[in-house]
Amino acid sequence: MPPTLASLVRHPGLKLSVLAGEDRLETPVRWAHVSELADPVPYMDGGELLLITAMQIEADDPEEMSRYVRRLVGAGVVGLGFALGVKYAEVPPALAAAAKEEGLPLIGVPRPTPFIAISKAVSAAIAADQYRAVTAGFEAQRELTRAAIGAEGPTALLARLAAHLDGWAALYDASGSVVAAAPDWAARRAARLTADVERLRSRPGPASIVVGGGCAAGAAGAEPAEDSAVADRVELQSLGTGRRTRGVLAVGTGAPLGTAERYAVHSAVALLTLTTERSRALQDAEQRLGGAVLRMLLAGEPDHARAVAGRLYGGLLDAPFRMLVAEVPSGGGAAQQPHAAPSAADEAPTEAATTTTASASAGTAAGEAEACDPLATLIDIMEAAAARTGESVLVVPDGGRLIVLAPDGGAAVTACAEHARTVEGRRGTKARPRDRTAAAPSGDELVIGLSAPAGPIAAAAAYRQAEQALSVARRRGRMLVEHEQVAAGSVLPLLADDAVRAFADGMLRALHEHDATGRGDLVASLRAWLSRHGQWDAAAADLGVHRHTLRYRMRRVEEILGRSLDDPDVRMELWLALKATASGTSA
Repeated sequence: MPPTLASLVRHPGLKLSVLAGEDRLETPVRWAHVSELADPVPYMDGGELLLITAMQIEADDPEEMSRYVRRLVGAGVVGLGFALGVKYAEVPPALAAAAKEEGLPLIGVPRPTPFIAISKAVSAAIAADQYRAVTAGFEAQRELTRAAIGAEGPTALLARLAAHLDGWAALYDASGSVVAAAPDWAARRAARLTADVERLRSRPGPASIVVGGGCAAGAAGAEPAEDSAVADRVELQSLGTGRRTRGVLAVGTGAPLGTAERYAVHSAVALLTLTTERSRALQDAEQRLGGAVLRMLLAGEPDHARAVAGRLYGGLLDAPFRMLVAEVPSGGGAAQQPHAAPSAADEAPTEAATTTTASASAGTAAGEAEACDPLATLIDIMEAAAARTGESVLVVPDGGRLIVLAPDGGAAVTACAEHARTVEGRRGTKARPRDRTAAAPSGDELVIGLSAPAGPIAAAAAYRQAEQALSVARRRGRMLVEHEQVAAGSVLPLLADDAVRAFADGMLRALHEHDATGRGDLVASLRAWLSRHGQWDAAAADLGVHRHTLRYRMRRVEEILGRSLDDPDVRMELWLALKATASGTSA
């Protein structure tokens, strides 16, 4: 611990005496400073033992001493050392009375003891305390390292860290969920900090915030968090080498961290970062391997894919899985051309393919994308969910899209669906047509297609199903559509496409131009006749005209379009064109 007034008084070589403030001698001393100024307060930083000879002050003036001592206490001076036998043989009563009144410890310094000896004693004690802290920090680092490389990994590391801090520690994954805590009861405490963890994750790393008691004395650069009504002091530290947070470490203590404790926390942050960030070489290897496995599956070579995958993907290829295709549309809702399935001749995907197993930590994602990247966010969420349950997932970023193989009914697929519901809830609607002009919020433009359950032999069919579901999601304004939902609902929202609208406008343009001249309402008549399945009397009644008038109008439609209404294909195309141009179905 740092030097205190009591330790200086007990120092055998200084021979100091206590003249006032005996009950405050355990106060830490940050430094010893000599000043003969009448007002040294502007040069004080707080925590000093001020040494004076009283050459420039009237130490026997009660009013002046009262003001002098009061200002010293207000500046944070922790003690006043008075040189005996220099200007005054004894401490003036006025100074002693003022010190007692303000509760400021007053230390008598005998003539043989130079002020420099006191300064050296304070400096040596501070250096010794710092050395002890550094030594303890290095020992803690060794213990944490041994724990990190052991069989229990981060769990053992958290237990050692909590014991060293005499507090608790918890680890959050990239999605903000608690994955480990020590002691066991700390998981409940850590779960209450979800909002603060989310706030930290939204910032570029490295970052930290302090929650609860003592947050004003937190780490440099840290700021108080929202949950201030707690008894302990909790510090949250982001994990990761890039700007994206790969995880969060939380430590809870009864007081601000000391130097040794700070060393231990920094060591834990470094070690946990190493466990959440895989090497570039490993990412490159997984990129090639994952891309190869996917291409073999899509090429109808499941046996070769299984042989190449080996044990890396666990039981992923031994049980039904789902194929997921996700992308961020570049056209704000305009129709996208379907992607061709990756073939065996394709080059490896441009981004890293990643795998999550029971021993892999959550939060790894391709590249150093910003936290607002919706594809990277989806990767984090699915990998974190898989890591918590020990699932294996195959994640292959492919240019501007993402292809994922995940166990059917597993945590990764469930987490994806929950994420979609959360985003759609943030929109305020679960289905909406795309707005071709307004920019969507971050993450709002992500669309996902999910196949039906399939096995390795049907991987190509699953890919096509995911593509079809993705197309429907894009057209329906949904974030996630499963293949089972493709046939649900109406086909009409699928007409909200620029190409379909252009075709419909061209097909009906001649009829609209005819109606614009005031020579009849052919478009409305055609719509009524088609809606009544060609029943003349019913359609004429809807229009309020004679059936002969309606027959004449339909002959004019045939003449203008040059097509026969007896052809069912023509009737179908005209009906869809009318629906596509109707205001109720336009996007």
